[in-house]
Amino acid sequence: QVQLVESGGGLVQAGGSLRLSCAATGRTFSTYAMEWFRQAPGKEREFVAAISGGGDTAYADSVKGRFTISRDSAKNTVSLQMNSLKLEDTAVYFCAINQRASVRVNDMDYWGKGTLVTVSS
Repeated sequence: QVQLVESGGGLVQAGGSLRLSCAATGRTFSTYAMEWFRQAPGKEREFVAAISGGGDTAYADSVKGRFTISRDSAKNTVSLQMNSLKLEDTAVYFCAINQRASVRVNDMDYWGKGTLVTVSS
């Protein structure tokens, strides 16, 4: 049974940093894209960052230059380093995996349950 478990969320002041991690179990995902999405209160879930099996990365415009995604395929983990956090980064952050290297919510094969990130002023 595949499980994705996020960790690292919490409360941080604007301008601060936070590192999220996601551990996948149940099978090997070395060739899959591992991704992060987020959902703010009252808003739709949106793409944040993705990393392919080969290490290619993609970012939403809103986080470019501030967030960095990385993965350890041997450990089946993906991380999201978030710097210069803004109030609008407050959301539940979800880890997701998909075989098609898509960034669309509906194309994800597996989802974690999410971890809350709250940025305060």
